[in-house]
Amino acid sequence: MSLSVFPIKSSSKTEKFDLFESLKSDLEIEGLKPQNGDVIAISSKYVANSQGRIVEYDKVFPSLDAGIIASKFHVKPKIAEIIIRESDIIFGGIPGFVITSSDYIMAPNAGIDKSNARKGDVILYPIDPYTVSEQLRRKFLLTYYIHVGIIIIDSRLMPARTGTVGVTIACAGIEPLSDLRGQKDLHGNPLKVTFQAVADDLASIANFKMGEGAEAIPAVLIRDSGARLTDRRIQENEMAVSYDQCIYVRGLGTRI
Repeated sequence: MSLSVFPIKSSSKTEKFDLFESLKSDLEIEGLKPQNGDVIAISSKYVANSQGRIVEYDKVFPSLDAGIIASKFHVKPKIAEIIIRESDIIFGGIPGFVITSSDYIMAPNAGIDKSNARKGDVILYPIDPYTVSEQLRRKFLLTYYIHVGIIIIDSRLMPARTGTVGVTIACAGIEPLSDLRGQKDLHGNPLKVTFQAVADDLASIANFKMGEGAEAIPAVLIRDSGARLTDRRIQENEMAVSYDQCIYVRGLGTRI
C-alpha cells in the first residue's frame, strides 16, 4: 500500500477548547474514519491554542535581563522577556533572532509565533506535549478501538537552507526513530551511526500538506506510512541529542 495523506481542516478558534473533541468533529466533517496504524499529525500551535497558551503582547513587562537580550540581539524588549520565560538555555543569536532551547527543543526565539494569532497576541509552545500526545493516543483507542500514532509538529528552518521543514516536538504511540546501525548500505558497507528520524520525516510530510499560511489545516491523517506503532511511553529526550554532541552547535563554536 502506498502512503496517503488526508488534510483535516478546522475552524479558527480564539479560546481554550477540547483538543480531542475538536479533532473528532473535524474528522467526521471531512468524512475520515481513523484506522488501525494511522498516524495523526497535529500542529503545535493548534495544541497551544487548545491550552490557551497565548500571550497578549501589551501585557508583557520586560525585566532588566530582557533589556540586555533585546539590546544585544535587536529584538523588542517584550519579545525578549517572553523568550527568557520560555527558555532553558540561550545559546546566542543574530539580529532579530535568539537561539534557545527548552525541553530538548532548539528553536529561534523559543518557538514564539505571531502567525495565525490575533493582532497583538503571540502563541507559545504547548505545555507538556508528550503528555498531550499520550492522552490523545489513549482517547483514540477508547473511542475508535484502534491504535494510532500521534505526532505534534512544528515547522523549522534547517541550517544553510531556504524554507521550512516539519519537525516533531512530541509523539506517542509511534517509535520516533529507526536504528539502522549494523545494517549495510547498497555497497555492503556497515552503517555505524545512522538513525532514521521517522517522526521527523512524517512531520515534514504533514507540514507540506498543512501549509504555512491561511490553509486552516491544523492536522493531517497519514495512512500506510510503515511507521512502527508502540504502546510504550515515549520519553522527552529520545529524539534529542545533547548539545555537546550536536555537530552544528559544536562546529560553530570552533573557528578556523
